[in-house]
Amino acid sequence: MLSKKTKYGIKALTFLARQDSSKPVSIATISKSENISVKFLESILLTLKKNGILGSKKGIGGGYYLLKNPKDVPMTTVMRILEGPIAMVPCVSLNYYEKCDDCPDEDKCAVHRLMIQIRDNSLKVFRNTTLADLTN
Repeated sequence: MLSKKTKYGIKALTFLARQDSSKPVSIATISKSENISVKFLESILLTLKKNGILGSKKGIGGGYYLLKNPKDVPMTTVMRILEGPIAMVPCVSLNYYEKCDDCPDEDKCAVHRLMIQIRDNSLKVFRNTTLADLTN
């Protein structure tokens, strides 16, 4: 299940991508428009800033803005920053692989085979979807 952190992060990024200019947008403006608590939104935007997706400006007229063109922000990046591994189980994760303790042979494991299919299909969607695609 998608966490609220990731859901709200995508909503905030989409809101910023829809803005006509690269002027900073206040947290309060994003919060009100997307119905996200200011405190929770601050944490999400800070995470996105630390990972190079957003920039910020302090003071009057300050706020957050996209550092990259929305077409250059794939959902795989956003998902991994906010959600963590895309795979549902660690034994099929491309970036966070861990062998399952209860599985003697991954090649014969029905769960492993199913989760690879789910991972691959999810990755296809996330890789082929950018922030720009979500603004239409």
